[in-house]
Amino acid sequence: MVVPELRAWRAARPHVVRVAGSVKPHVARITQAVRPRPVKFTTPQLTAVAATVGLALAAGLVTAAGPWDSTGQRTAERDWAASREGEGGTDHGLTSGTSAKAPRPAPSAATVLAGLGGSTFTGSMPVPAEKALADVLDPLLNDPALGAQRTAVVVDVATGKRLYGKGADKAQTPASTTKIATAVAVLAAAGTDHRITTRAVLEPDTKEVVLVGAGDPTLTAREDAKGYASLRTLAEETATALKARHLDQVTLSYDTSLYAGATVHPIGANPNLAPVSALMVDEGRIDDSDSGTAKRSTDPAGDAARKFAELLQAKGIKTTSPGLSKATSRSQDLAAVSSPPLSALVERMLTNSDNDIAEALARQVALVTGGQASFSGGAAAIGAQLKKLGLPLTGVHFADGSGLNRADKLTADLLTALLAKAGDPAHPELRPALTGLPIAGFTGTLSDRYTTDASATGVVRAKTGTLTGVNTLAGTVVDTDGRLLAFAFLTSDEAHPPAPAPAQSALDRAATALAACGCR
Repeated sequence: MVVPELRAWRAARPHVVRVAGSVKPHVARITQAVRPRPVKFTTPQLTAVAATVGLALAAGLVTAAGPWDSTGQRTAERDWAASREGEGGTDHGLTSGTSAKAPRPAPSAATVLAGLGGSTFTGSMPVPAEKALADVLDPLLNDPALGAQRTAVVVDVATGKRLYGKGADKAQTPASTTKIATAVAVLAAAGTDHRITTRAVLEPDTKEVVLVGAGDPTLTAREDAKGYASLRTLAEETATALKARHLDQVTLSYDTSLYAGATVHPIGANPNLAPVSALMVDEGRIDDSDSGTAKRSTDPAGDAARKFAELLQAKGIKTTSPGLSKATSRSQDLAAVSSPPLSALVERMLTNSDNDIAEALARQVALVTGGQASFSGGAAAIGAQLKKLGLPLTGVHFADGSGLNRADKLTADLLTALLAKAGDPAHPELRPALTGLPIAGFTGTLSDRYTTDASATGVVRAKTGTLTGVNTLAGTVVDTDGRLLAFAFLTSDEAHPPAPAPAQSALDRAATALAACGCR
């Protein structure tokens, strides 16, 4: 059975394929490392070999979250993995039999990121014993490399039962694991198919064109938009609409009034985050990067408007130098471009630990729920949305959506509850909070971790968090008995900050041990 791809997800397909393409070398490396015997390839095995997939889910539970087949494999990623240079998998339209282009038999592999459907979800797989888990995790979490403060929780996703706890209710600085909360909150508030639309409007009885920002940080001015909203397309369609009105010279303004409060994060100007504005292109990046740190514009809205002016002029529309203004309720739409669905933005945010998207999504929570789109307003809206979901918030405090603010305080209990809620069949709209998590050794912020221990590569899926003196990790694993577990490890020592690399390695060892533990 194949669940038809939803129209809203067609725009997201290029991003899935692009991310999947970046991990091809890792697939080859792990395949060679395990040296399994060749077998006839099946779809469940393809799910394992690809290792780029989102958390495998029962198709009937996730039709609201994206295109999935009956194994829970995302169809776009399955097609990519099966078609690369004819390597393995079903032929997907390629000739078969003796043709030189036919897929070669793929190696067998153990199930990776097993699904929430079937036996795992219904509970036929054995649940780890609490004492056995403690025997495995306690020594690893007592590693001095982690610093003075360590809290941890492991829960069974199918039942939500806590299987291990170490300071479960003690709030600590979570760093970027805060983004899991932001993801769940915005998905619950706005839904997976919500899109952010940037508009160009014409004020009536004038020649004033206003570029109206709606808070899409993925709006791009690059020639290859890669499926994101394109400023070039907006300019082209705006020019066409103006010429239809016999206008070839306009006054250009731009509107950032959707957001309130400070634009600069409390940490100050920083390569991790541009000034937060309702209007920006390419996250205010000065270079051609699309993730990680980069030199940022100090005026992303103004730069976006000036680029829009250039693009209009290239299409035969002369403009004034753009100035800040506000579109009126009487303005007439000229053209509009929309972001990919919210599910795709959430996944990009989590995979790359993207602070710009995180802060934009926090403001989307506020906007959808009637709050103020600011740092404090977004933070308050996240907390309020999680309260509606019945999540444990004792001692929890949100100060932003990205986790860059040390005033953020989360518990291991909350983080695992967020992950379990995202796996709840009653909340398929939250699934991207799981599928966006980086995969150990393959994607995002885990692509260069777990490289010395192949046993966890492609098996651990987790969000990282790092600030000076703070190291965190929260995500999911499938243990050797096939049980899906969620975990959260929070560590800190701000008085004597531990070295990041040893601390991260210690957290990785704990997650690896959890994945390798049947612990009956």
